[in-house]
Amino acid sequence: MASFQQAFSSVVLVVLAVAILFVTPTFSTSRNAIMKDEKVQKATGFQVTLKHVDSGSNLTKFELLQRAMKRGRQRLNRLSAMALAESDHDVKSSVHPGNGEFLMQFSIGTPSTAYSGIMDTGSDLIWTQCKPCQQCFDQSTPIFDPRKSSSFSTLSCSSSLCEALPMSSCGTDGCEYLYTYGDYSTTQGVMAAETFTFGEVSVPKVAFGCGEDNEGSGFGQGAGLVGLGRGPLSLVSQLDEPKFSYCLTSIDDSSTSTLLMGSLANANNSDTASKTTPLVVNPSQPSFYYLSLEGITVGGTRLPIKKSTFALNSDGSGGVIIDSGTTLTYLEKSAFDLVKKEFTSQMKLPVDKSGSSGLDLCFTLPSDASDIEVPKLVFHFKGADVDLPGENYMIADSSVGLACLAMGSSSGMSIFGNVQQQNYLLLHDLQKETLSFIPTKCNQL
Repeated sequence: MASFQQAFSSVVLVVLAVAILFVTPTFSTSRNAIMKDEKVQKATGFQVTLKHVDSGSNLTKFELLQRAMKRGRQRLNRLSAMALAESDHDVKSSVHPGNGEFLMQFSIGTPSTAYSGIMDTGSDLIWTQCKPCQQCFDQSTPIFDPRKSSSFSTLSCSSSLCEALPMSSCGTDGCEYLYTYGDYSTTQGVMAAETFTFGEVSVPKVAFGCGEDNEGSGFGQGAGLVGLGRGPLSLVSQLDEPKFSYCLTSIDDSSTSTLLMGSLANANNSDTASKTTPLVVNPSQPSFYYLSLEGITVGGTRLPIKKSTFALNSDGSGGVIIDSGTTLTYLEKSAFDLVKKEFTSQMKLPVDKSGSSGLDLCFTLPSDASDIEVPKLVFHFKGADVDLPGENYMIADSSVGLACLAMGSSSGMSIFGNVQQQNYLLLHDLQKETLSFIPTKCNQL
């Protein structure tokens, strides 16, 4: 049994460590980037700090948790629909999109204008709203006007990045795009190249969507979206940087979280405690970061989960992705039921049946409790046994008298959420096709 020693009033905040974030670039290295074969010259790297949007709000802890859970469930449905889109063009979802949990600040154009966009590891396209806007959502900053930038240019229809779009056409202004997110949310406009600035790092000729028709209730947190997926349109691919990482602090830590790009991705970490697992490609949705999950241990019990439970199917369904934009971990129902049963058996607390938290499994705390013991939880990824600290999966709040498992069930796709990722440096190496879990004090980066 792993000892869980934090005071309940602070422990419950762990699950909120993945709420929507504002992003401010803090590290900069001047460089002159050039385009070569439509790839930006390798960047020196930059560091971006992340701040929780919901911090300082008047909501209670469980109200914040319920907001995060709602976003996570919607995002699960959207990502599942995207994965199936190639094999089933009739897939529809009536849910609103959960478009990510972080906002990233950057500047566009010459002279530059500051914007914020949703950072999304589950998609590729970079885009922002542009004038003249036929259908645009409200945003806090002025809509980008390409006529006022001397570095703006449109992409030709024969460019490789135009051809990389899932849906494009050739118009009077060059390459035109339509990008969908697995539900009714879309962005449509012209593909262009422009100078993007992260802190003082200016990157010319970044290809992005200049969106003139943008629909969907989930984008209003920012002025667009920055895709960090594995496809050629993403920021990672365009920078020609094979590595990036992020590190999320606990919600009860006043320090900021961090995104690291390029040469800074290792964060000068010794890697002595690193656990590395291969990244898996889903041909139906090659942008997602899929992992091979081979099993789960609760306490000293390796659960009897069938090998096929987390398998990636030929139609694009199933599988397990790691996602920075989903709050809780969602496991395919048959596996989650086994996890739930084992925790119920091993926890020395009565199960709460009120359903007040909205979580699938909660326990009633004794009124005089100051700490609790929880079974250890290990995720067995291929080549990497990740033994999670207790605060990464059991959330307690003495004010409501509950301790809850920060996990839920899904149908088909499973997601390793970012409650479970906190205080790990998640290093994505796209050259080696691996993901590394590196225990890290994220508040010290």
